[in-house]
Amino acid sequence: MLTTKQLTDYINAGAAKIKADLAILNGTLINVNTGEYYQADVAVYKDKIVAVDSDISSYIDEHTNKIDASGKYLAPGLIDGHIHVECSKMSMTRFAQAVLPHGTTSIITGFDEYISVLGVEGLEHIFKEVDASPLKVFWGLPYKTPYTIPTSTIAYNVTAEDHAKYQTNPNCYGVWELVREAVQTKDADTIQALVLAHNNHQPIFGCSPLATGKDLNEYLMSGVRVDHESYSHEEFLEKARKGVHTIIRESAVTKFLQENIKAITQGALGVARHTSFCSDDVNARSIQTVGHIDNMVRLAIKAGVAPMTAIQMATINGAEAYQIDQLVGSIAPGKAADILLVDNPGTFNIETVISKGNLVLLNNKEVFDYQVPERPQKLLTTVKHERLTANDFKYQVELANGSALVETIKSVGPFMRKRRDVELPVNDHIVTPSVEQDVAAVSVVERYGINGNISKGFISGWSFKKGAIATTASPDDNNLVVAGVNYDDMALAANTLIENGGGQVVVIDGKVISFLALPLAGIATDLPPKELVAKEVQLDEAAKKIGSTLPEPLFYLSFLPITAIPDLAITDGGNVDYTKLAYFDPILELRA
Repeated sequence: MLTTKQLTDYINAGAAKIKADLAILNGTLINVNTGEYYQADVAVYKDKIVAVDSDISSYIDEHTNKIDASGKYLAPGLIDGHIHVECSKMSMTRFAQAVLPHGTTSIITGFDEYISVLGVEGLEHIFKEVDASPLKVFWGLPYKTPYTIPTSTIAYNVTAEDHAKYQTNPNCYGVWELVREAVQTKDADTIQALVLAHNNHQPIFGCSPLATGKDLNEYLMSGVRVDHESYSHEEFLEKARKGVHTIIRESAVTKFLQENIKAITQGALGVARHTSFCSDDVNARSIQTVGHIDNMVRLAIKAGVAPMTAIQMATINGAEAYQIDQLVGSIAPGKAADILLVDNPGTFNIETVISKGNLVLLNNKEVFDYQVPERPQKLLTTVKHERLTANDFKYQVELANGSALVETIKSVGPFMRKRRDVELPVNDHIVTPSVEQDVAAVSVVERYGINGNISKGFISGWSFKKGAIATTASPDDNNLVVAGVNYDDMALAANTLIENGGGQVVVIDGKVISFLALPLAGIATDLPPKELVAKEVQLDEAAKKIGSTLPEPLFYLSFLPITAIPDLAITDGGNVDYTKLAYFDPILELRA
């Protein structure tokens, strides 16, 4: 919270009556407000920029730290316009450590995965951790939780009452990820939350994959301001033409930039000024390998977008979309001291990072001391379920022996699942998965100690030959998801996670081949990013041993409960048909 003393000091610093803590000299400014490049020096007092001029000598005294930016370009800190940080499996401190060297100084998030486990009040510890970090977080209260339709089980359900309580909280910058189905069904809590947002002048952040025409018109009447889900550049362009601040998503496994950028390069150049970037879901390995939002800048330039335009899309555009441009998005007096020193706009290699006025990266060397906070016990004890047995995962039917025609959930991409019907054997009343027909069993176990739900279904497209995999990091409800072709291995995988307070695991022939502990709410870890990368590589290599041909099997598994991904999903409540927003029975027919 800003105090009158702080504001008075900032004003005095702007007048050079209080000298700058930091001065960046001799650099070339990338002015995203005007689209210009020119030489300028920058003065910083505490966490604010106080001057951007050709001569800032009056702001400098003997205590001012000076950085010589000769031959370098000064860019604003980058903004990730939509990210589920928890899906990275990194705690907030470790996530900051991973992305800040790549120039990401601000993110927009809903902490919805933490809320599903800890509730809104449980975010207090997370916000304190953010405050101690150089990374800025602009939080939007989820329109409602859980997002799943029909409703799955989570530890805390966000309702309209929460919006009445928290929308005016200083930490709240809008309503997070309104899905089209909630508008379409005119869900009562959702409508109340949206009315509050309109009356409180809070922006509404959207999520409407495949919405066009009348469906899109209906959705936009809710007041949605931004949207990060477009599967084609035609869909993207229509949204932009209808006034939406469109966001290009390039996640660890779902890469839409190459397609969506065509709305600019082949559609209308004016779209660019109202387009920004987001990663949505990333992991430590992808950040280490290709980068974060900085990678999207480079990809956009490679696709034919002018460097200035690409940098605007990563900075000021997102700030304006989320109505935070008075705080971040450009290098200007009064804005946050988030400044990058890059080699050249066209190559956009980041060499030095300043965030919240802190020097984080200097000449490609990490200089900030990241301190992991002490964790409260309630954050570490969130997986609550009795041990499971193989029988808990077997799909039992009345027929003793014969076959069953089964509707499987076939993964054809991380964000697309289609129906595939397969005839499976029935032995002693059990429908058996089939390695030969590429069908594995899958279950979602409610892990909050609320109702003990265990759903059962079948997946295809995974090429399992043996074993099982499991995860407790599984948006949107973060229940325990387990899949495999061996029921004993499925039980061992699930029990390993229950006994260790959450994580991800691969089991083969009764042995744990690879395990990653996720003790923070069962979804995150305090492991340093490089150590987490090593664990992710081990998990993927282990998953390959069970035969999986998917690029990121644990990522795909964690997304299975997301009902908003067309067309099929599975939650602790059962198998879900997205097209009907209803449960379905995977057993279509029993044949003696």
